[in-house]
Amino acid sequence: MVIKKIGVLTAGGDAPGMNAAIRSVVRYALHKKLEVMGVFRGWWGLINEELKPFDHRSVSGIINLGGTILKTARCPEFKTEEGQQRAYHTVKKNALDGLVVIGGDGSFRGAHQFYKKYNVPCVGIPASIDNDINGIDETIGADTAINTALVAIDNIRDTATSMERIFVVEVMGRNSGYIALQVALAGGCEDVIIPERELNLESMCHGIVEGNIRGKISWIVVAAEGAAKAEDIAKKITEMTSLETRTVVLGHIQRGGRPTAFSRALALSLGQAAVDCLLRGEQTKAVGIKDSKIIAIDLETAIQKKDLRVEHFYNLVKVLI
Repeated sequence: MVIKKIGVLTAGGDAPGMNAAIRSVVRYALHKKLEVMGVFRGWWGLINEELKPFDHRSVSGIINLGGTILKTARCPEFKTEEGQQRAYHTVKKNALDGLVVIGGDGSFRGAHQFYKKYNVPCVGIPASIDNDINGIDETIGADTAINTALVAIDNIRDTATSMERIFVVEVMGRNSGYIALQVALAGGCEDVIIPERELNLESMCHGIVEGNIRGKISWIVVAAEGAAKAEDIAKKITEMTSLETRTVVLGHIQRGGRPTAFSRALALSLGQAAVDCLLRGEQTKAVGIKDSKIIAIDLETAIQKKDLRVEHFYNLVKVLI
């Protein structure tokens, strides 16, 4: 199959660096004499034919911006037969020979199903703050999200020490404790609550009391949103220890902001790799970085559950208290 025209879309949750990936896909594809259509609002835009031709200037001035100029939306309709048929109709009507899908595991699942049903070549670029794509080391945006949360943790540490308080800081991570673990480790935090590990609240509170007796005047617990709510944990800690506890919910500030140099460089490299995959005739792949090398893996592999080495990082957090 000769590739002459491709579509690029961003789907699922946004991640810092998506714009850099869009820029790379568009400009590298144009360099290879391909036509490029930007698909707005992810799978929803493909279903509702919300497309626009992109040229070199369409992606000017976006490399440093968070979010995505293509917008993104959750799209339950794409999980239905009717929704997928409408999306396929858009692909055929606009003569798209392939799609570059920038997103996380949910977006990749959609791309994999779309290819299996309609044989539309799809290459995924992993962009997710949760670093939840199997078979690769890191996704676009994860480094930025961690650093954003880390700046907040460092600031909280200042006031926690000054006021001699316990803080429970809630970070993003509905099904993944990756951000929480990395932030807890890099921030020198005393404990971390993640979805992958059962919470032992009694043990945590016992450690807090013991630390207080030894003269430890502050304590920071990082909680992934999918494992526990900061307010609930803080209330229980106060009840069980009689020590004053405060909460901070970082929320969506972790999704926004200017992407770090690493997130940008990764996005730019993967944009080129995705276009090259399509040109080589590889029809259902995800590109990513593994052991400092850019690789392509099957989408079916990419959507499997990723081993985040939870125990290793958790134990290191506890050892370094």
